[in-house]
Amino acid sequence: MPHEKALFDDEIDPDFEDVFAEDPLADLVRPSVETPVEVTVEPVAQAAAPPADNDAFGYGVSEHVGGDSMLPAISIKLFYERDETRQLMETCAHDRRMGRATVESISGGIPAAIAYMSQNPTPNLLLIESSDSASQVLREIDQLAEHCDENVKVMVIGSVNDIMLYRQLIARGVSEYLVPPFEPLQIIRSIGELFHNPDAPFVGKQISVVGAKGGVGASTIAHNLAWALAENVKVNTTLVDLDLSFGTTALDFNQETPQTVADALLAPERADDAVVERLLAKPTERLSLFTAPATINQIMDIPDESYSMVIDVVRRNVPYVVLDLPHIWSAWMLDTLVASDEVIIVCQPDLASLRNGKNFIDQLKAKRPNDNPPRLVLNMSGVPKRPEIPVKDFAAAIGVEPEIILPFEPELFGTAANNGQMISETDATSKSSQAIDDLACVMSGRTIQPVEKSFFKKLFGK
Repeated sequence: MPHEKALFDDEIDPDFEDVFAEDPLADLVRPSVETPVEVTVEPVAQAAAPPADNDAFGYGVSEHVGGDSMLPAISIKLFYERDETRQLMETCAHDRRMGRATVESISGGIPAAIAYMSQNPTPNLLLIESSDSASQVLREIDQLAEHCDENVKVMVIGSVNDIMLYRQLIARGVSEYLVPPFEPLQIIRSIGELFHNPDAPFVGKQISVVGAKGGVGASTIAHNLAWALAENVKVNTTLVDLDLSFGTTALDFNQETPQTVADALLAPERADDAVVERLLAKPTERLSLFTAPATINQIMDIPDESYSMVIDVVRRNVPYVVLDLPHIWSAWMLDTLVASDEVIIVCQPDLASLRNGKNFIDQLKAKRPNDNPPRLVLNMSGVPKRPEIPVKDFAAAIGVEPEIILPFEPELFGTAANNGQMISETDATSKSSQAIDDLACVMSGRTIQPVEKSFFKKLFGK
């Protein structure tokens, strides 16, 4: 925290507009209520707007792009004034992204930080709260700087929303200045931006797809979602098939792949960017495939950490990663689901799917309190003569509204599977194809631009 003043104190107007004058931090902790996005099988007209952030002057929390990765093993000291701030940081400390960080909360604000730092070593991050006037905050920051190491990161939570104060704090070496209200995830991402790995500055969005039971079509959903993201939404996407015994990615995309994801998992320490790039199949310009082995000749005992190592390498090189997860339950499966940016649970409208899907959703909601709840996809709805749980009752019992509902279209899906095609290639106007496109729009926050046919294509019906 270098002690340097780019501006003079007398340039600061002492009469700041206090936009939180009544109770500056009253809204600091707000329960995050996620309203499920209601997606129909009709084409999406406009993507959901990004969440509002706290960036009135071009500083603070900005719109998040890409996925989230774990913070490094850092020490964080919070010096708070209000109990709500302590509770907020406790919520952050239990988040999946901060599993390696250590957090300690001490009351007293900046004066307590000065007293503590005069007698103790500097942590990696100082998070300090102050509701004082701008001039008082600046004086106390100057005093604090005398006791801090030069490399310490400092984040200030204040109550005055003013660009001049922000500039003065940055000139003094403060890394970030935040003004409430904000959510725990915004704090976590702000910390992550301060400690990002310069060798891996980008992490793609990880979308995990898993079936509530066998045979519900989770792999079909994963494969068609990856295709829709790459070819219809037009974003680079990698599909990773982690069903090492019975994965069907190579069959569904009509690809012959002598090398598979098993080659990377068996030697994860050698799976760098260049190696993974050679192992990937590319059926299209934007879509890459990490296929599963085509045989069961070898029984593979893969260490749990190998999965996360390989997935992390893939995420560094592409904006979207779709994981086709097998129908098993193990430590690496749970870790993978918890670490995902989005989780999609595929169910059929029957009792077994309801029970297993609810177990998935309850478990993941508890372990991912600051993330979106798992997305529910109801597949093969409306099978003739089959008793089904009504959608309204299914959603009420499982606790999540379906993101999309796919009708029972055996001819469409059977034709696509036998031809090694996706349903969008087989019939782009079908209800199922449009529903998958809608799901891709929700996952990416983008819209699908319709392709205008030329005059000659219209004339010849192509």
